[in-house]
Amino acid sequence: MGQALVSGFLRSKVLKADEIRLCDTDQEKLEAYAKSNGCHAFSSAKEAVQGADYVLLAVKPQVLNQTVTSFLPSLSENTVIISIAAGVKIARLRGLINPGNPLVRVMPNTPALVGAAVNAVCFDNVDEKSTEFVTGLLKTCGMVVPCDEKTLDAIGCVSGTGPAYVMLFIESLADAAVKLGIPRQTALEIAAMTVYGSGKLAVETQTHPAILKDQVCSPGGTTIEGVLALEKFGLRAAVEAAVIAADDKTRVLAGG
Repeated sequence: MGQALVSGFLRSKVLKADEIRLCDTDQEKLEAYAKSNGCHAFSSAKEAVQGADYVLLAVKPQVLNQTVTSFLPSLSENTVIISIAAGVKIARLRGLINPGNPLVRVMPNTPALVGAAVNAVCFDNVDEKSTEFVTGLLKTCGMVVPCDEKTLDAIGCVSGTGPAYVMLFIESLADAAVKLGIPRQTALEIAAMTVYGSGKLAVETQTHPAILKDQVCSPGGTTIEGVLALEKFGLRAAVEAAVIAADDKTRVLAGG
């Protein structure tokens, strides 16, 4: 996720490579990524955050405490902390950093890599200038949805986890295409483009999905048979259950 965001920042040229410092526990991966884009690689977070205006915490919730503790001595009280750690509340972050640090919570998703992310974001003690900068930075990776913290967690259970569900759907669609005799590579391309085009159609026309679905379902045709099969085997219920399961896990990560 960190790579996806940094790649978006660089692609849009809002930030230059020499303005970005990278740190990761996987040194081999870190050095390879830094070499590919020209960013600076650091072996310790303490060194990486020295003098930084903004710090992006792209770490798992389970290692957040030890990560922040490792670089806290080098952290300026004016540095804006941007966290994408799922389920980690602002209150928990406040207990780890300096009292005056501005805080930003972001729930992005992996389509940031191609400039098509959904970024839910909430701000705490952040001035107007920094708010505009962070918002502009995130817009380089896709859409930005300013919200409160409760809504951010809910959005994360849809857009943050959603790409995995969509990829599973694409894979299933491609498998069915292969069963019908379509070559694997062609099947994957057709399935992915069908999902991409359908999403683009919904976004750009602002038409309700039910209406767009009905436009494809001719009376007595093939599509309505497929839709009925999806309903029979519980597609709608399965997707809803996945989102609720993600929400349950988010609450666990947040400490209940």
